[in-house]
Amino acid sequence: MILIIVSVYSFLGNSSLTGPSVYISIYSEEFGISQAEASGLISYPNLAFGFGSLILVPLYLKIGRRPVTLLSMITFLAGLIGASRSTSYTGLMVARVFHGFGSGVCESLPVQLVNDIFYIHERGKRIGCYTSYMLAGGYSWRLFFYVEAAFAGALLIMAFLFVEESTYHRGESSPSTTSSSNFLKAEIAEKPETPVQLENVSSTSVPRRKTFLQTLKPWNAVDHEPEFVMTILRSFTYFFVPVVFWVIATYGLYIGLGALAFNYTFPIKITAPPYNWSEHTVQNATTASAKPKCVSQPSFQPSSCPPAGLIVYGFTAQRNLHWTGYFAGVAMNQFGSYFYFTFTLAYAVDSYYANTSEMLIAMNLGKQAISFGMGSYLLDWILSRGDFLWSFTGE
Repeated sequence: MILIIVSVYSFLGNSSLTGPSVYISIYSEEFGISQAEASGLISYPNLAFGFGSLILVPLYLKIGRRPVTLLSMITFLAGLIGASRSTSYTGLMVARVFHGFGSGVCESLPVQLVNDIFYIHERGKRIGCYTSYMLAGGYSWRLFFYVEAAFAGALLIMAFLFVEESTYHRGESSPSTTSSSNFLKAEIAEKPETPVQLENVSSTSVPRRKTFLQTLKPWNAVDHEPEFVMTILRSFTYFFVPVVFWVIATYGLYIGLGALAFNYTFPIKITAPPYNWSEHTVQNATTASAKPKCVSQPSFQPSSCPPAGLIVYGFTAQRNLHWTGYFAGVAMNQFGSYFYFTFTLAYAVDSYYANTSEMLIAMNLGKQAISFGMGSYLLDWILSRGDFLWSFTGE
């Protein structure tokens, strides 16, 4: 249940960031701004999303996973409600940045909780299931935020009921002979030929299981051991770790060149000649993604799909080919990226288990910063170079 809740939260957090990109033209007309300026309603919340983890991840180390989860969801819900009621560009931007910052921990929490509650051999599969929820979505712009807010409210209630605190500190162990070792001695007595070396097994006092009402406590004791500021500062050292930097760079490139490019260009292309789709059709058709099964073994084919998908999408847009080319390109990109992100994220978590939180901060902040840098002027670049790369008019 915990895995489902945090995975759905990750889905809502990501869809709320990229979903409104299909309304760039509508925002431009309604608020009297350029389309490039309207794209800031997607770029800046993405950057706030990254900085949210810089504060919220060290905070959940100090006060616990549960209170930060609830605080994050409340902030996320408040921002969505504000966005749904905004009547100006500035008001919408503030609300978008607010819910983006609040949900910034939604990608770190699933990985951290998987790390807390599952055994090592189970983590790859669980992270794979979480990754499959990292999709984009779209709907009519006010109704989009209403729907997101409704789901966020329901998820907040579910989290309050079922996401209990997963922080656990083991007590000091004292050596003692356990019943397990006595049982093993008995087995060896029956089979003296078995070469087994016995050692004293350390035992710890296992705390009594909390009652359901006790798990509903929304706060936790402050842990004075983690250093809030040092956790933030240590996270920046992970930019110099090759494995982590590779994950950060590829995530950021995917969001900047993949997800944002798709969401920025598809509505513009598909509503222009020769396609002439209505805006409502575009809003319902924007989400095109594959949902492969959770797997545990990598292969060459999925890793080659994203570049091929980008080529298919770009060639379709440049030559104004059949609209199915757009969906095929996006589906190929999403399919391959799912496998790639699952493998790289699971590998990084397994490799740097001791400082998972700092690594997650670096990943979240880094990939959002890269995507922000690429996405901020992406639409300007595409429109200014449209004569060479994109034929928006269909001529």
